[in-house]
Amino acid sequence: MTVLRSHVQGSWFTPSVEGRPLHDAVTGEEIARISSDGVDFAGALEYGRTVGGPALRALTFHQRAALLKALGQHLREHREELYAVSAQTGATLGDSKFDVDGGIGVLLAYASKAKRELPNDTVYVDGAVEPLGRGGTFLGQHVCTPLHGVAVQVNAFNFPVWGPLEKFAPAFLAGVPSIVKPASPTAFLTAKLTELVVGSGLLPDGAWQFVAGSVGDLFDHLTGQDLVSFTGSASTAQTLRTHPAIVRNSVRFSAEADSLNLSALGPDAVPGTDEFDLFVKGLVAEMTVKAGQKCTAIRRAFVPTEHVDAVVEAASARLAEVTVGHPGADGVRMGALASLEQREEVRRSVKALDDAGRIVFGDPDQVDVVGADADRGAFVSPILLVGDPERSEPHEVEAFGPVSTILPYTSTEQLIDFAARGQGSLAGSIVTADTAWAREVVLGVAPWHGRLLVLNARDAKESTGHGSPMPQLVHGGPGRAGGGEEMGGIRGVLHHMQRTAIQGDPDTLAAITGRWVTGAQRHESDVHPFRKHLEKLRPGDTLVAGPRVVTQEDVEHFAEFTGDTFYAHMDAEAAAANPLFGERVAHGYLIVSLAAGLFVDPDPGPVLANFGVDDLRFLTPVKFGDALTVTLTCKQLTPRDSAGYGEVRWDADVTRQDGESVARYDVLTLVAKQES
Repeated sequence: MTVLRSHVQGSWFTPSVEGRPLHDAVTGEEIARISSDGVDFAGALEYGRTVGGPALRALTFHQRAALLKALGQHLREHREELYAVSAQTGATLGDSKFDVDGGIGVLLAYASKAKRELPNDTVYVDGAVEPLGRGGTFLGQHVCTPLHGVAVQVNAFNFPVWGPLEKFAPAFLAGVPSIVKPASPTAFLTAKLTELVVGSGLLPDGAWQFVAGSVGDLFDHLTGQDLVSFTGSASTAQTLRTHPAIVRNSVRFSAEADSLNLSALGPDAVPGTDEFDLFVKGLVAEMTVKAGQKCTAIRRAFVPTEHVDAVVEAASARLAEVTVGHPGADGVRMGALASLEQREEVRRSVKALDDAGRIVFGDPDQVDVVGADADRGAFVSPILLVGDPERSEPHEVEAFGPVSTILPYTSTEQLIDFAARGQGSLAGSIVTADTAWAREVVLGVAPWHGRLLVLNARDAKESTGHGSPMPQLVHGGPGRAGGGEEMGGIRGVLHHMQRTAIQGDPDTLAAITGRWVTGAQRHESDVHPFRKHLEKLRPGDTLVAGPRVVTQEDVEHFAEFTGDTFYAHMDAEAAAANPLFGERVAHGYLIVSLAAGLFVDPDPGPVLANFGVDDLRFLTPVKFGDALTVTLTCKQLTPRDSAGYGEVRWDADVTRQDGESVARYDVLTLVAKQES
């Protein structure tokens, strides 16, 4: 029998013991064994810190993003292999795509987001420069740098591909290597994923290590530079969170745990409306996709009391059309649970829920199965209950399978109160076309939820549904849901970095961050900065141009040409009464246009395009006769590795004859590389 191998310290490791048997969730056949016996966990952590970490930190955010994209594309080419193994976890093809394609999508989404929002550098500048003195010679700036440790992933059984990839992507982008430890029942699929990741040859050594089996003494060797990201039960999360090494070293610990997620049907969504149908469709989908084994699945379905019978009837009709059986059999829409142990756990939970309500569809002890043996495989019927929301069980017991409980409510206040009794959830959905009611419920339940979907006929076609975490958004939840945040866009990346406040003079901050800051040295030359290719530009390169006197004729021509005849520019009497101006003043956009006329070099050259202006502020009114001077300074360079040009951010400071700034903003240009 095959024993799953770990991949640690740069090579595959086969345990010397037979290990624990793993079974096909559909047939019950033993397909592999698993054990981490003999793995040098201290050595694996040290390998990540000394080999994987330095290799990743040597790369820029954009270079890591390019590798992440290449890995996603590689896995996409081999996803059929992952689908085939996924079927042994009890997943239908649709379930497998949800897991596999979802995980690949996370890699690609993070790669794209990093290219757009992170610098092509190894340091992340967080926020604006903070003046700490009156003279401008003492400043503060937050920067984020990668932790010099390892991101330890402890994953759940339900998403053996998506789970590891959603944790790996932000850690990798941050420059932190990962140790991937999947839950044993479906670890054979994560092992296949690891074969593809390692076999791609795309990642630096030590960036991805894989442990098949228990964590052994791994946690004993954690330091304050390491991180732990856990998905699983709240009780296990509590045990791990209080591990002596984690407490002693203040190890960053993120948990995604039990979650009694809600979906609420709005009072306006009466039978016959699009929203009523969307609610029922979403409820059934969340019960049956992955056989309900999703941490975000709907466990509590809140329905206005007067519509409970209608929802039961509509949902039961849809559930009756769901064929349970072998994932490869024709017409099967729901496969098996991950294991026989999981089936028994679901049955125990259903019994507790049934004591606080009644089953209106399904039988936890009996199910018709197509193409497989119902006793040998981990099959269970979809179970729909109607419960008493005043009882504690619906708000405390999670049946981690195709199980949901309909709970009646009579008022918005009561709904919000019932929602809070779940003590924290990953996800919720509010199905309504009433925006005022949506606001009241969202703001009422938000403190107990990590993510909320407001679903109606308008957004339904584009909506990814109740249960789909999006890499751009936070995935996590408060309270019993673990209190952590996975992904969350750039937030997920920064979780793996140390934010440090740097205090110093402008030139020192510019040297540390690689960005020119106000007060740092400028470098003027006889060569116009717009005549320099990207490689020749340096932060601090400066052009001073002007002066240009603003006349009444300029203002009136601009007003006629653009149609902007706002009274402050054109009506002397009304402008005089304006407490901000006291007389006619120039248009702000005229100032920006005149400034461009001063600094733009008109001939073809390295500057290919101006693609935007950031942080534009008009600071002081410009009156007729004022003389404008513009100081343009190269602020930040962002080369694009895959293009013949890069982005240049320029600081533009427009001043009048007395030296006071009248406008400040950043000009964004694309500048060609000389080598291109």
